[in-house]
This record gives sequence, structure tokens and C-alpha cells, in this order.
Amino acid sequence: MFVTAAAEFLSYRLHHNKSLRHTLHPSVSSTTSFVSEIVSVVREGHLHASSFLIKLSLSPTLRLFVSAPTRLANTASVQRLSNVSRHFSSTQADMAPIQKEVDFLVIGGGSGGLAAARRASGMYGVKAMAIENKRLGGTCVNVGCVPKKIVWYAATMAESIKEAKAYGFSVNQTAPFDWPTFKHKRDAYIKRLNGIYEKNLGNDKVEYLHGTASFVDQHNVKVVLDDKSEVSVKAKKILIAVGGHPNFPPVEGAELGITSDGFFDIEKQPKRVAVVGGGYIAVEMAGMFNALGTETHFFLRHDKFLRTFDPMIQDKLVDEYKRLGVKFHTNSSQSKLEDIGNGQKRLHYKDSDGEGTLDVDTVLWAIGRSPELEKLNLDVTKVKTDKKGHISVDDYQNTNIDNIYALGDVCDKGFELTPVAIAAGRRLADRLFGGKEDSRLIYDNIPSVVFAHPECGSIGLTEPEAREKYGDDNIKVYSSSFTAMYYSMMEQDDKAPTAYKLIVTGKEEKVIGMHILGLGSGEILQGFGVAIKMGATKADFDRCVAIHPTSAEELVTMK
Repeated sequence: MFVTAAAEFLSYRLHHNKSLRHTLHPSVSSTTSFVSEIVSVVREGHLHASSFLIKLSLSPTLRLFVSAPTRLANTASVQRLSNVSRHFSSTQADMAPIQKEVDFLVIGGGSGGLAAARRASGMYGVKAMAIENKRLGGTCVNVGCVPKKIVWYAATMAESIKEAKAYGFSVNQTAPFDWPTFKHKRDAYIKRLNGIYEKNLGNDKVEYLHGTASFVDQHNVKVVLDDKSEVSVKAKKILIAVGGHPNFPPVEGAELGITSDGFFDIEKQPKRVAVVGGGYIAVEMAGMFNALGTETHFFLRHDKFLRTFDPMIQDKLVDEYKRLGVKFHTNSSQSKLEDIGNGQKRLHYKDSDGEGTLDVDTVLWAIGRSPELEKLNLDVTKVKTDKKGHISVDDYQNTNIDNIYALGDVCDKGFELTPVAIAAGRRLADRLFGGKEDSRLIYDNIPSVVFAHPECGSIGLTEPEAREKYGDDNIKVYSSSFTAMYYSMMEQDDKAPTAYKLIVTGKEEKVIGMHILGLGSGEILQGFGVAIKMGATKADFDRCVAIHPTSAEELVTMK
């Protein structure tokens, strides 16, 4: 229907615009053939969904963007549409940039930016546009939390297979893992999500351009589309939500390794890997590799990982990874990575035991991330950034330029977490267009989970942070370590730890920190996060009747 309507609109414009008709390719004698050709392909059922972009370049003054499908039933349909498109194309030299004006321009197609654009357009009727040069959904959907969680599920299933024998199942404790088939199905799921994101933009009437944006000034942006043509966009308000990218270290041959983005491109399961880094990405990926049967070497700059988390989590999770067979290289540095042939890489390093080399299939660098600002030409706007290149914003996502805003991984406030960016984006739209002047995200007590083996999660202050803020005499710590019932049928050496900690302050014992490690931590923390965000006290926890038998009941029965 959209293609038909677009064709009819074009027909009308051509009928009433003699100069426009003269710009058409000579082989097009009339718009009738154009309309019938496009519509016939649609009606034959060769087109489905709405993600393939056909661009018909008509003239320096008009270009029509027709949404059509990515999946075609046969190559003949593709050729027919291609032929029609070529009839309406002009040379690059003749193309002047399309001029567009919007109320709200979002640069970046990640979850945070799209949440802001959809709220602005869908709820408040604002003329909004989103620009993305990769795939819709940003890091989280494409190379982050979503595909990562799917791999984590696979790794958890591998652990369950190993543990099943203790429950009486006559199964081998390991099973072959078909990495290529798994990857294909995982990637197909992500592609479906990309399509859903695009459909949702259409539902909320957000215009979407696939291209690379760069500032001309604080109100004007140039967009280079996939075919190298340009669109000039003038916007009253602009949100920068371009996210970030993983870093490579300044190590000779570092490019022979991969980052977390490259993890999802691995076609064949490595037999041996080296994971370099100490943050949650490194911990998650090392845990998944190991659980799926890859020999995993973990290189840490210090002697522990997750150093921003509570010491309880650091200590117990490091010990658990060692029990599971992860090989640690602590206090390490890397000097060189070289290709030694046959798909092998040799990592030169130094650690607590001295200098050494390690031959592996893959080296995964998980050493940090940087904001994705290289192509944005941000300098012309005079927007301020911090020493690490992140855009500086206040509590309301304002930059120092009055019509430019930023949120998510690109800015210097908050956590690099998708739900944080989404919440900030919606609140920003409410403030800018919904009349809610005080709408902003409060960056306190935001829960976060590491999908390690086992999971761990935190909300609020760590114990050292609480002691520094309130003083040793003004806090109290409740903690418990135990073995979850799930492991009751297993040998002692096969049991993973469960550990919980509550940190409270004041006479009322307000809960200011909660840290948990063990099975189901992610699901457990979500509910308790609500209570802590509302200002719950230890007495509030105690008044809640326990659900028995569960691990989480320990949180409402601690003494």
C-alpha cells in the first residue's frame, strides 16, 4: 500500500511539474509504466515486510524514498525493481542534497536515541528523524547484551548437561556444541529484531535515514547515504546518541585479535582463547568460552576483575572461575601479538610468573570503550567533551549548547547500560516536548548484573564506598554465604557459591547497597531493586514473608 501511495504521489507531482518531467531518464515515457511496474511486483506477492530501501533519484529537487522489503521471492523481482530504479536515477554530479527540516533529530539508532525519537513523535506529535549508519538497535541489540545473553544461555545449558548426571540422568557430562548452527540461528534472531526496530519507528512516524551524519553547525547536519548521495537536515533540537566502540590496545599486532564486536563474528569455536581485560565484558566472555569447552586464558592487569564491584563479588567470582578451569594471568601486560600461521596467534606477555608466550586461536581484547564521535565533526558545534572524549552533560542531558543534547555511552554521565539510555531518552523527550520541565533520570540506585558463571548483581554503594561516604560507625553490613539447594545432589567440588550482602545506614537501617552472587541473580535483583529505589529499610525486608525454598529468601531473613 505504501509503495502504491508513493507511486501515485509521484505521478501527481510529475503531472503538475513540467520541469520535473524533463529530468526523468529518457527511457521513461510516462509515469503509468512506473506505477504499474512497481505495483505489479507488490501485488504478485514478491515483497514482504518493510526494510529494503529503494531509492529513486528523480531530480535535483525531488527524491522519493520508498520502503519495500528485504526478502524477495525470486531474483526476477529484484531485477525488475532495479531496472525501474535505474530509469529514475541521475548522475552523482547532477545531484544536489535533499533539504529536510525536523523538530527533533536523533543521531544514532541505538535503544536510547530511538526511545527518545519514538516518544517525541509517537506521544507528542513532534516531527522527528533518526539517523543510523549501521544496524538499528545499537550495540545492545547487535553486538552486546542481546546476542551475548543468547550465548550465555547456551553456556548455561552446557553447564546443566554436566550437572544432570548428579540428578540421575544417564547422559555424558559433555555434549558436542554446533557453533556454526548456533551462530546462524542467533544472527537470524538479531536480524528479526532489526526489522522490529524499523517497524516501530514507522509506527510512531519517525523518519529514518540510513547514513552517516556530521555536523555543519549547531542546527544543521549533513547525512551521507549508502549510495554516497547527501541529505541536509535542519533541526530545532538535536540529540547525540551514537554510542561507543570497543578499543584495541597500543600493542604491536593488536589488530590480529578481536574486540567484543568481533566475538559475534566468530564462525568456528576456538579451541584456545586469550581474553584480555578485567571488566564485565571480559568476565562474561571468558565465562562463556570456558563453559562451552574452549580452553580460556584470562589476562588481568591486576590480581582481580570487576574492580568497581563489591569485594565480596570480586573474591568469590575469581575463586569460582579458577574452580571452573579458567587459567589466570594476573598483573599482566602484553607486548606483541603475531600470526604464526594455520589460524594461530602468538601472544607475548608478562605476568606474575614472568615473561611468556601463548599460542591461541583467538585473542579477545576487552580493555574498554570509547565514544563514537570520529565522523560527527562535533568541533564545529563547540560542544564540550571530557578528557576521555565523552560529551559533557548535566543532570538533564543538556550539553553546553542550548539545542544539543546527549545520552547513553557517548556522554560522561551514568552507566553504559541500555535501560539507562532508554530511560534517559524517554525522560528527555518528556521534558523537551511534553511540558514536564523537571523530567530527568536520577542516576542513583541503578541495578546492574554481570552474566558471569554464576551471575552476580549490584545496586547502590559497595561496602568501601559506603564506609567512605557514611563512616565506619554509621553503616552495618549483613551478609550470608551458602550453597543453593540446586547443588544439593552434587559432589562438593562441583558446587558453585551463593553469597548475598546488604549494606545499611542510620538508625532506620536504610538499605544503601545490595550485592548478590549465585543462580538467578539477575531475576532476583530486579524486584529488590524496586524496593531499594523506593528507600526500603532492613525492617521492610524483614517484614516480607519468605518464599521457601528459594535462595532469595535469604535476603529477607538475614540476621
